[in-house]
Amino acid sequence: MANSIKNQQDILTKLNIQALNPMQVEAVSVIETTTNTIILSPTGTGKTLAFSLPLLNVLDPESHEVQALILVPSRELAIQIEQVIRSMGSGYKVNAVYGGRPMSKDKIEIKHTPAILIGTPGRILDHFTSDRFSKSSIKTLILDEFDKSLEDGFEEEMKAIIGQIPNINKRILTSATQAVKVPGFVRLDKPHTINYLKEKTASKLAIKTVVSPDKNKLKTLLELLQHIGNEPGIVFCNLRDSIDEVSRFLTRNKVSHACFSGGMEQQDRERALIKFRNGTSQVLIATDLAARGIDIPEMAYIIHYELPKHEEEFIHRNGRTARVNAKGTAYILKWQREVLPEFIKNIKGINVSKKAPVTAQAWETLFISGGRKDKISKGDIAGLFIKQGGINNDQLGTIELKPDCAFVAVPFTMAATLVEKLNNTRLKKKKVRVTIL
Repeated sequence: MANSIKNQQDILTKLNIQALNPMQVEAVSVIETTTNTIILSPTGTGKTLAFSLPLLNVLDPESHEVQALILVPSRELAIQIEQVIRSMGSGYKVNAVYGGRPMSKDKIEIKHTPAILIGTPGRILDHFTSDRFSKSSIKTLILDEFDKSLEDGFEEEMKAIIGQIPNINKRILTSATQAVKVPGFVRLDKPHTINYLKEKTASKLAIKTVVSPDKNKLKTLLELLQHIGNEPGIVFCNLRDSIDEVSRFLTRNKVSHACFSGGMEQQDRERALIKFRNGTSQVLIATDLAARGIDIPEMAYIIHYELPKHEEEFIHRNGRTARVNAKGTAYILKWQREVLPEFIKNIKGINVSKKAPVTAQAWETLFISGGRKDKISKGDIAGLFIKQGGINNDQLGTIELKPDCAFVAVPFTMAATLVEKLNNTRLKKKKVRVTIL
């Protein structure tokens, strides 16, 4: 069952991708013939696909053990990689395990051992320490965003994990940052480095400053959002307190938004991203956790409500816009007496007094208490909303299906009526609750 060229083409077709980008083409060919590989490429350039395609080639379809381990710094990245590999439809079982959700959930999922195991270092080490599966067949180790794992203090856990997998014969490390020393315990002997960090042309990214006359920048933030208009974007803050303050202010001014930070429960973080992806929330107010490794589409702009301390995070935040082939803008919100850090040079200021036309909130998200485990498909949900809900195809927004529930974007003005019509109806064989999220 070696993944022939045809299989790779099948996978790309399934993913709706016409062709691999140059970084991915090089990564696939290098990983297939090299023991140790480092991929350096900007956020959003498709590193997951770059290492997943050659990974499928080295897996043994006859084995019933874990064969590849992917270590990641955040839960969001674990979930995202799991979704990408699943959507490739390779036939190999893949599971993500991470802190912040019940261990019992992990145990159920890995009872039938996955060929590919993805996880955050702390949770993977828990499973290793409890000997929940054999480690002797793990031949491929992937450290995705390894710089972030080291920066977030996972070094000891990673050292302990790697010390327990002696049969590694292929290592792949990815990063969107160059200046990181790989620790000796990774045993990365003579790696082949694929470096596409210089490929990202700065010309596609416009950086503009917006000056606030007051030290409290909330009023200027609102003016900027009104100037930009009804485009989705991320407002970056350094502190959770700032997120709360901005959120309260935007709520008072009727700007639809979601919040995203490490202090939130995993479920709340996931739901914030769902509402942002489907257009219910126009703005995501986030800490640097959202600068990388989360599954959201290309942004037209990001706003630095508070500037990060280091250039590296500034680059990662900006990497959420102007990705691959698109243009984008990073706005810096500064108090008029604030001195910008040295890494920000020659930035022109803009006037935000001109407002874009006002549009009302377009979407609302409905929660459905049934999912994949109940044999419910997206088609079943669409059928329910069109036939019993009485809406047409164009009025049905994004449907996100999870194992035990689903989320549907519907026109804001129709949400309450749809809940009334559809709550406690049958979907397949299950009676489901339908509520506004």
